[in-house]
Amino acid sequence: MSKPSHFTVAVVGATGVVGRTMIQVLAERGFPVGELRLLASGRSAGRTVSAAGRTLEVGEAVPEAFDGVDVALFSAGGDVSKELAPPAAARGATVIDNSNAWRMDPTVPLVVSQVNPEDLAWHEGIIANPNCSTMQLVPVLMALRDSVGLERVIVDTYQSVSGTGADALAELEDQIRAHVAGEPKSATVYPHPIAFNALPEIDVFLDNGYTKEEWKVVTESRKILHLPDLRVSCTAVRVPVFVSHSEAVHVETRAPLTPDQARALFAAVPGVIVQDDPSHHDYPLASTAAGRDEIFVGRVRRDPSIDDGRGIAFWVVSDNLRKGAATNAVEIAEALVARDWVRARSRRAGPVGASA
Repeated sequence: MSKPSHFTVAVVGATGVVGRTMIQVLAERGFPVGELRLLASGRSAGRTVSAAGRTLEVGEAVPEAFDGVDVALFSAGGDVSKELAPPAAARGATVIDNSNAWRMDPTVPLVVSQVNPEDLAWHEGIIANPNCSTMQLVPVLMALRDSVGLERVIVDTYQSVSGTGADALAELEDQIRAHVAGEPKSATVYPHPIAFNALPEIDVFLDNGYTKEEWKVVTESRKILHLPDLRVSCTAVRVPVFVSHSEAVHVETRAPLTPDQARALFAAVPGVIVQDDPSHHDYPLASTAAGRDEIFVGRVRRDPSIDDGRGIAFWVVSDNLRKGAATNAVEIAEALVARDWVRARSRRAGPVGASA
């Protein structure tokens, strides 16, 4: 059976920061969209959004809105995904979900496009997009896993406010203006002002002392890399940056490697750029990664705290709205189309991937 040349695509959460980026990336990458449906909550329904030179009205995200949809990109929060992803999939759509709702469900693939696309073969209508911090980390860890093996990973994240959404972006701007004017800085999105600050609290605290954001990096990395026993620890920090997350990573490998060997391994990963010339102050920056789809790696060096040359340290930066969310979701959709693994309406009753 021939696969469709164009697809009906829904974007859920179309008025949010990530949703708007998904719409932009679909157009930039030329995804074969026949019909684009923009969906959001009832309070946002009726608003208009510009997409590919057109002005489209946003509809309400209800189960019936997914009738005839082939691919549904979700970025509207976990509660919405839990409520609407199953009925969307039951109607024949393939859901690519950007929330935390399905990531650790053993029946749902958790996929980074250049790391484990083969896991898409067993999807049953829902595919999970990883957390943005995990997303930029695992492609470089994959390169080490496949060459010298992984024993232990320590990662500290420095995450931009765009990861929280439009309200956080506006609050940072307001606090900067207040600081310049000599006025008090008001904080409502975060428990403390984020301007000129660093907050070691992202998401809620768990009983083990980690935040939920930190624990996502631990559990999601293990699932994506197919290393359920990998030792991982994370500290996640919110910083006053508008776009792009940065990470300081320390890895203990099973076999020794040099920094030059590590750079070569990283550079061979599709979508990864090594930017590493400290003598000329050349290393990845959040400001230069913003608006790009690549993952940037620099400051690659030995970790002298680990014996036998089995320790490597490096710095990773990526745009959290693009590769960290929207671009990976679209890349997953592209992989499904290329493999004929979209649960198109004509094949919704058959097994996933039956015609691949």
